[in-house]
Amino acid sequence: MRVPLEVREIEIPEGVKVSVENGIVTVEGPKGKLERKLYHPKVEIIKEENKVVVKAELPRRKEKALVGTFAGHISNMIKGVTEGFVYKMKIVYSHFPIKASVKGNEFIIENFLGEKSPRKAKLFGNVKVTIKGSDVIIEGIDREEVGQTAANIEAATKVKDKDVRVFQDGIYIVSKGE
Repeated sequence: MRVPLEVREIEIPEGVKVSVENGIVTVEGPKGKLERKLYHPKVEIIKEENKVVVKAELPRRKEKALVGTFAGHISNMIKGVTEGFVYKMKIVYSHFPIKASVKGNEFIIENFLGEKSPRKAKLFGNVKVTIKGSDVIIEGIDREEVGQTAANIEAATKVKDKDVRVFQDGIYIVSKGE
């Protein structure tokens, strides 16, 4: 009798090293090293020669979902250490010119809607933020850090107590990923 099985396989490209120990997956590549704890008692992560296998025997709905989630996290880690992730944002204003800068691990937005005090957004982890004119480019190897940094910047320029149809000023995500 066959045992019901949920299996996902992720190919490991040339120049990438993957190790799995006690539920901690480590991926090393040309752009850097990522480490993440992926553990569930019924989900097993095994490294074979040139692939990583995520599987669950007799899975229930939650375990089936976790197999896909863990496989997605591992493939994102592999993509991060080989290609990296880039989010592009655009500074848009019609009323007051927005001045953006990076100081340490903070993104500072000055003169937003003519406000006297600057707005600040936290930069997460090991991300690189560059400002070229009205474009803001966020780069990094961890997809979640890059995405969270972009979300923080976008949330910092949220217009409050004004008609958002008129005051469309802000910094918005234009493209994600590649």
